[in-house]
Amino acid sequence: MPLYYQDDYVTLFHGDCLKDHREWLAADVLVTDPPYGVAYTSGRVEGRKRSGTAISNDKTPEIRDAALSAWGDRPSISFGSWRVPKPANVRQQLIWDKGDDPGTGDLTMPWGSSFEEIYVSGKGKIWQGGRTVSVIRTGKPLGLDRPNHPTPKPVGLMERLIEKCPPGSIADPFAGSGATLVAAKNLGRKVIGVELEERYCEIIAKRCAQDVLDFSAIA
Repeated sequence: MPLYYQDDYVTLFHGDCLKDHREWLAADVLVTDPPYGVAYTSGRVEGRKRSGTAISNDKTPEIRDAALSAWGDRPSISFGSWRVPKPANVRQQLIWDKGDDPGTGDLTMPWGSSFEEIYVSGKGKIWQGGRTVSVIRTGKPLGLDRPNHPTPKPVGLMERLIEKCPPGSIADPFAGSGATLVAAKNLGRKVIGVELEERYCEIIAKRCAQDVLDFSAIA
């Protein structure tokens, strides 16, 4: 499967990040939202029906762990869930606080999960910027700012994470709706992405080809 999209900052491949395209391993920092084994299926309503869209390879954390193993002990940021064991060698856990929307989750419980865990790994004192709290609050993409993907991340959130990353190029082997790629481009960082599903590659290419600030970055 060939190169799907490229500009001065973004290189996007369509295919499997472990079998078809391993170019992302040449980057300097990993920033990704992998399939981490929660078997997520979107309950988002599209028209009058729930979409039922699932994340590929999300039944177990096997693919996540294989990608992180291939990356090694270099600096990385990856998303996860309290319902699944953390990756190995996590140095810091952050929380993405999505705000007041309780979401879905276990509807038999009176509390809805409005957060996701973020894991920071990598040896050495290599992270940038001043110290800040480990909770990042920014709302989920909504309305016209929400790409057609079951688990899109806010570009603003990804920018705040990348701003703390060591210098160099960014890798996202599970590019999804492209928030990492758009955020890296907004910040003037080179980024290499791989996405398994072509429908999402198309979304990413359209977002990156705008060549303007992605307004979904504004929380």
